[in-house]
Amino acid sequence: MILDLPDAAATEALGARLAQSITPGIVYLQGDLGAGKTTLTRGLLRGLGHAGRVRSPTYTLVEPYRFAGTTVYHLDLYRLAAPEELEWLGLRDMLAESALLLVEWPERGAGVLPAADLVIRLEYSGNGRRALLNAASLAGEQLLEQVEKP
Repeated sequence: MILDLPDAAATEALGARLAQSITPGIVYLQGDLGAGKTTLTRGLLRGLGHAGRVRSPTYTLVEPYRFAGTTVYHLDLYRLAAPEELEWLGLRDMLAESALLLVEWPERGAGVLPAADLVIRLEYSGNGRRALLNAASLAGEQLLEQVEKP
């Protein structure tokens, strides 16, 4: 699925649509610096009812958000020196929970990070962005179905 996102509000709206059918799993967020990965995450978290600030976990590497019934972990692996560092971040514990992991720069965790349920690639497109969404599992297909709803 390909969606045009003319501005940050459209990117946040996409995140909010994803929040409507949140399931435990792993979503890879790919794209260049500034492409909108954290903006999409902000929309998803606000769609779940988060009213506070949504920080990019560039320096903390992981930001947890707890909601009734689920936890969302926002990971930014850009500064990871080696995929094995995911153990130090508590990846095993995150995967043992019924949680959603939103992973920026997933290629930096290759070989340790499990496969994605949904891959969202954000690209620059003129003054806006374009989102390319690909389901890689049943959970990913369920998320995509929610996005396809009018």
